[in-house]
Amino acid sequence: MDLYDLRNEFDKLGIMMCFNGPFSHSIIEEIGKALRNHLAAENIAQAAVLDVFAVYIELAQNMQNYLVLHEFTQSDATSSIITIAKRKAGYAVSSGSIVLKGDGEAICQRINEVNAMTPEERKRQYRELLRRDLEPGALGAGLGFLEIAKRSSKKMTCSVRSVDSSCVFITQTAFI
Repeated sequence: MDLYDLRNEFDKLGIMMCFNGPFSHSIIEEIGKALRNHLAAENIAQAAVLDVFAVYIELAQNMQNYLVLHEFTQSDATSSIITIAKRKAGYAVSSGSIVLKGDGEAICQRINEVNAMTPEERKRQYRELLRRDLEPGALGAGLGFLEIAKRSSKKMTCSVRSVDSSCVFITQTAFI
């Protein structure tokens, strides 16, 4: 492997940080600390630092929780990746992971639903979800994509790529 070529590819894509492998709470936390330090060194507004950090945490935890909930094998968990890239007009936070085929389609559908909402509709749904009782075994109230949309400068993207007959690789990107 030629790391110089890999570094040049990262530079071309604006990738500041990348993690590829299995996620744990401690890895998410350590990358989060490094991300905050890196962004603070760029002298950007504190609000932007918080938005990028919050979106990173949401996407990373979603990925990690999904893999644990569905008891994916260690080799499947190592297919997870997250990147934070500098763009001309801000930042892009992308996550990718293997998910069950039906779940990949459902996640992209939910992202498209949130993308179609007005800011007022997102606020209303956010409040409704906060008031609901959590279902047994739920990992959260379902606020994640609404929270990401609130912090994003444009619509989130989602794509799936077939891996085998039961799984797809899902890529989600938020722009801050």
